[in-house]
Amino acid sequence: MDSREYTFQGERAEISDSASVSRESTLVGDVTVGPDVTVWPGAVLRGDVGPVELGAGSAIGDNAVLHASTVGESGMVGHGAVLNDSHVAAGTMVGFNATVSDASIGAESIVAMGTVIPPGYEVPPASFVRGTPARVTPLSETDIDRDAVFEEYGSGEFAHLTEGHDDLFDR
Repeated sequence: MDSREYTFQGERAEISDSASVSRESTLVGDVTVGPDVTVWPGAVLRGDVGPVELGAGSAIGDNAVLHASTVGESGMVGHGAVLNDSHVAAGTMVGFNATVSDASIGAESIVAMGTVIPPGYEVPPASFVRGTPARVTPLSETDIDRDAVFEEYGSGEFAHLTEGHDDLFDR
């Protein structure tokens, strides 16, 4: 057994062959890592009280913690973010050190760095979320160009950065 993967009550991580999961991350129990997903060092994916599911093309940053949570296709969870019993829909970005607990974030939304989303929030699609506690504004009412933000952080150099880190990822 790889030292980063731990069985919990008979459940063990399922990792797509095309995923890049750092040897320095921890996967526990019922975890599904989809195709073309990246999981960076220090990330903890804990599927014990509920599953952790990462949709195709999603990215989980260094030291992020996902407990019983899901991230949709092309979702991005920044460094140090915490998701607890939450759902992040497709095409959504959760910023560095944000905390999301027992909440759902609609598709194509942006959660700002350091935001705290308390239990019970249901963020509509295409929203901008920021603050402690979180305040929600439709992206259409901001000057944020969602596509430009995703282009900067989700493609180009960042999307292919795993290729230069052979010592961090099993190939």
